[in-house]
Amino acid sequence: MKKILLVILCGAMLMLSACGSGEKAKGKEKEKKTVKIGIIQPVEHPSLDAAREGFIQALKDAGYEDGKNVKIDYQNAQGDMNNNMTIAQNLVADEKDLILAIATSSAQAAVQSTKDIPILFTTITDPIGAKLVSDLEKPGGNVTGTSDTHPDAIKNTITSIKEFIPDAKKVGIIYNSGESNAVVNVENAREVLKEIGLEAVEATVSTSAEVKQAAESLLGRVDVLYIPKDNTVVAALESVIKVANEHKIPTFVGEGDSVKRGTFASYGIEYHDLGYSTGKMAVEVLEGKKPGDIPVGFPEKLELVINKKAAEQEGITLTEEMLKNAKIVGE
Repeated sequence: MKKILLVILCGAMLMLSACGSGEKAKGKEKEKKTVKIGIIQPVEHPSLDAAREGFIQALKDAGYEDGKNVKIDYQNAQGDMNNNMTIAQNLVADEKDLILAIATSSAQAAVQSTKDIPILFTTITDPIGAKLVSDLEKPGGNVTGTSDTHPDAIKNTITSIKEFIPDAKKVGIIYNSGESNAVVNVENAREVLKEIGLEAVEATVSTSAEVKQAAESLLGRVDVLYIPKDNTVVAALESVIKVANEHKIPTFVGEGDSVKRGTFASYGIEYHDLGYSTGKMAVEVLEGKKPGDIPVGFPEKLELVINKKAAEQEGITLTEEMLKNAKIVGE
């Protein structure tokens, strides 16, 4: 009888030991489920920042919160495009579960660095032209994301130059010819300018430090400035605004966040919303869906944004017709 009781007791102890080991194993498994997300951004400016914040908000709303069950590693190339590749390679070496690449140069670096880790991009002008994906509906592979190109954005903004500044004949464009997204935007702008009878006068830069000089080089040669979606120039937008205000030159831009900073007008999108859409894609990927099975997303809403204070500083007389359908900032 004593032997039987001893056998039962030993069995019970073994079971308790096994349960304890099982709980520890579950605990370790739970620890391993903390998601590691890397974010690459080429430079800081409000549109890119807003997209990043929207992405993180979408994750949080779905239960993926930084510092709890998610560890977000955000790295900025600080305007040095060579840093993008180094950052991308470091994120891959750290075996992130997912990488968010903001803007074209960062996305290209990420795509070149891994075919195994899921990559989501956002604020991309031309995903196919940038060779991030070969098909918008069925991207395939480990990459998908969102583009900030609304089909009517550039056309509407350029056309508004003719409507709002009817005496304008020459439009100065400042951009970085090394940014593929900027080149695409400028090509599209040139076509529309030609269609409506305006002449493009271009000044190119390679770094943000050159932007002020480029703006000054256009003085006396143009009636209006147009700043496309260009990360290098937008990062130094205040220098353009200073020149425009001092010399009463109307400034039209590629996105609404730049209007909020002090330029005159744009037909733009909300970058926070774009980032949020990308974050929702990330949730799908984290929960098992393949990035290549998720179509590339595009903005649906486009709105005219006008800065009243900028209009005054740039010598523009606002009319009821201009303001009728506009979102007004800078009051």
